[in-house]
Amino acid sequence: MAARIYYPRMTPRQSISSIGSRSNVAANARAAVAAILFGASVVAVRLAVRDLTPLTLAFLRFALGAVVLLGALALLRRDLLRVTPLDLPYLALLGAIFYAAFPLTFNAGLRYIPASRAALILGTMPLWSVLLARSLARERLERRQLAGVLISIAGVAIVMIDRGASGGSSRGDLLLVATALLGAIYNVLARRAVMRHGGITVTLYAMLFGALVLAPALATQPGLGVGHVSAETVWLVLFLAIPGGALSFSLWTSALRQLSPTQVAVYINLNPLAATAIAATVLHERLSAVFLAGFVAVAVGLLIVNWAPSVSGAGAGGAALGSPRTPLP
Repeated sequence: MAARIYYPRMTPRQSISSIGSRSNVAANARAAVAAILFGASVVAVRLAVRDLTPLTLAFLRFALGAVVLLGALALLRRDLLRVTPLDLPYLALLGAIFYAAFPLTFNAGLRYIPASRAALILGTMPLWSVLLARSLARERLERRQLAGVLISIAGVAIVMIDRGASGGSSRGDLLLVATALLGAIYNVLARRAVMRHGGITVTLYAMLFGALVLAPALATQPGLGVGHVSAETVWLVLFLAIPGGALSFSLWTSALRQLSPTQVAVYINLNPLAATAIAATVLHERLSAVFLAGFVAVAVGLLIVNWAPSVSGAGAGGAALGSPRTPLP
């Protein structure tokens, strides 16, 4: 029988003060670095999909990333490679969500909308994490949290309406909204596996399963979806596979061991900041005043949802899933 693992629900004071807690400083740092790397990856994907199909890019990114992680663990920490057969289906589910469906919708969306716009829409991931976590924990959102959700949704709506200035299409917008939702689902589900095996182990196996899910579809593409590949694209793929893949996703998933899904997801706010700065510099994307207004609305809404102090029993952004003693399957 699989071991049953319990973890406590965090109080509002613990949730708000988590950054200041010495035991959680490292976890917060990992989440922050991962989010910045994700922001840089948005721009890298935007450039790479000019030569590679979304499916091919997703497969190369995570197949190479998994090989790097596997090699590193085989040399340095073989004990982290051990999982039980009963754990494999759950890890495969995580891989299908985050390393197959997530990159497909993300890469495809970046064919239709600018990197800065995509990063902003992806920044709604914490909102979906809050809603899913509260739903699974059967807790109600506070009024200020609901206001934060509505403000951020309004910010995304403003950006979507502003297509004439920032470029893009409804297809790209919807693909990125789906991407944010998939990321939130992974955040909520992955914490259970991370509490048992650790972030690097979960990342490795989920990444492997994600690549395996993508492989059959890749074989159906003419020329395996590879067009004229420049040296620049090769370097972009390597960046996406190693710092933007193996490293960033390991840091992100590892943070879930000490922080709740919502506390980790809030760091995705750094994603659009990094992506927007890089896109404006490297891709010369123009940012309109309406876009900036939408950006501010999303950021303010996320802060209200995740960091506003609360005097009631529910946490503002760090409530853990389930009751005070919730068994993990």
